[in-house]
Amino acid sequence: MNPLLGVFFHWLGGLASASFYVPFRGVRRWSWEIYWLTGGVFSWLFAPWFFASLQTRDLLGVMGQVPPHIAGLCILFGVLWGFGGLTYGLTMRYLGLSLGMAVVLGLCTVFGTLIPPLARGTFADALLSSTSGRIILLGLLMTVAGIVVVAWAGAKKDGDLSPEEKRAAVAEFDFKKGLAVAIFSGVMSACFAFGLAAGEPIKDISAAAGTGPLWTGLPVLCLVMFGGLITNGVWCAFLIVKNRSAGQWIGRASSGKEAADKPPLLANYLLSALAGVAWYFQFFFYTMGESQMGKFGFSSWTLHMASIIIFGTLWGFAFKEWKDARPAVRNMVWAGVALLVGATVVIGYGNMLGA
Repeated sequence: MNPLLGVFFHWLGGLASASFYVPFRGVRRWSWEIYWLTGGVFSWLFAPWFFASLQTRDLLGVMGQVPPHIAGLCILFGVLWGFGGLTYGLTMRYLGLSLGMAVVLGLCTVFGTLIPPLARGTFADALLSSTSGRIILLGLLMTVAGIVVVAWAGAKKDGDLSPEEKRAAVAEFDFKKGLAVAIFSGVMSACFAFGLAAGEPIKDISAAAGTGPLWTGLPVLCLVMFGGLITNGVWCAFLIVKNRSAGQWIGRASSGKEAADKPPLLANYLLSALAGVAWYFQFFFYTMGESQMGKFGFSSWTLHMASIIIFGTLWGFAFKEWKDARPAVRNMVWAGVALLVGATVVIGYGNMLGA
């Protein structure tokens, strides 16, 4: 085990997650359901099976040994996580990258980190009975504090702006609608952590087949992310039928638009594929990071969420979502980011002591 290497992998996963929505900003004249489902097929279907087949010894043989109830639980939690992923994209539309991520991932961090050890009855033994566990608990509390500070800064920034200024930074800004969607998304997104916990026996099967320790979690992703595909696919199909937007996949203009408004197909497909693969890579690196964290593997979820918020906030500044904020508010958000960076170091150190 190498917890510091695990922290590095979690940072890579956080960067991938925080960046996945950026390519979607370049998609032109495609409805949301078209580009979301296009990117999702790469994220939830193609990428998991492709990379698992490269790194897993006898992937089909491993999957054939998975007990049906284990596979069912992974897919079920994936379906529930799909509701979180589905509304996560809507949160970015209504709140922007930085504020949207802070609210969603704050809730996701608390639920996804604490519920698995509580459900297994190992919370007290893992976090309270040893020095390393108490250090990790401190890191968890620092993460929650950092998330609160970032979200508070985002609320102050939005409170200072006029409706016109808010929409100049985020075209479809709607704080009340975005907050409601973000809360739902954060709670449901935590189900991914539950799916990974349910898939622990699959890692043992993969390891027994000869798969290296960094890659044993990849078959679990195939099942959990397939569940996400079910949820998102059903909803996008409903919107496609309702909006009659399927023709956009072959270059037709949206309903009521002129022929000159036909979408640029090659660019849209490439950007959507890039977004989808980036979305998958967050979990690709997550499983690698978790493999290095030893008995405190559940703390990986906190590291993952903190890293996403750090890089999501940086993207928010890059897209000038904070350009009209008061200096005191910008200092507040940087203080929140500093807390999150410090939390990842503290959690990594605690894992290193317990390794």
